[in-house]
Amino acid sequence: MSQNKPRLAGVYKKAVAELKKELSIENSMNVPRLEKIVVNIGQGLAVQNVKILEAAVKELEAITGQKAILTRAKKSIAGFKLREGQPIGCCVTLRGDRMYEFLDRMVNIAVPRIRDFRGFSAKAFDGRGNYTLGFKEQIVFPEIDYDKVDRLRGLGVTLVTTATNDAYAKALLDKFNFPFRKQ
Repeated sequence: MSQNKPRLAGVYKKAVAELKKELSIENSMNVPRLEKIVVNIGQGLAVQNVKILEAAVKELEAITGQKAILTRAKKSIAGFKLREGQPIGCCVTLRGDRMYEFLDRMVNIAVPRIRDFRGFSAKAFDGRGNYTLGFKEQIVFPEIDYDKVDRLRGLGVTLVTTATNDAYAKALLDKFNFPFRKQ
């Protein structure tokens, strides 16, 4: 990785003063910040064929630039022919510089490539300041070569913040120019 700090890390440093005033917080350590980004792909079809997961892991590693881990079933479900401990997906947790670089690429490159995109819902917060969104197809990321894709996969992205409520988290994401839908 280069010695330069990610662009969004600098944006956050400038936004701290604005957020302190905007949210009326005295201590700058209480200003919400982005803690981590979790990117995951769930592949239900991996129950029949584990080879499907290998391609998903490679694509997730290409998108995030970090090694992916396999996620396993927590319990058995007979209707889905799923056994406890069977691999059914993969995920990556991004922190620090990689997290800011991924968010920058996602907001400025991948999101504009989504067809008929009108913005993400501002109601997808979980009540504790975390935001989850989903992509229907992985090909919106420029790291994926369209010709080598065997199937379209959706992926989930969770932005975990230190905000105590949804309003603080939304104010933080607005500073990163996050594309929320205009109500």
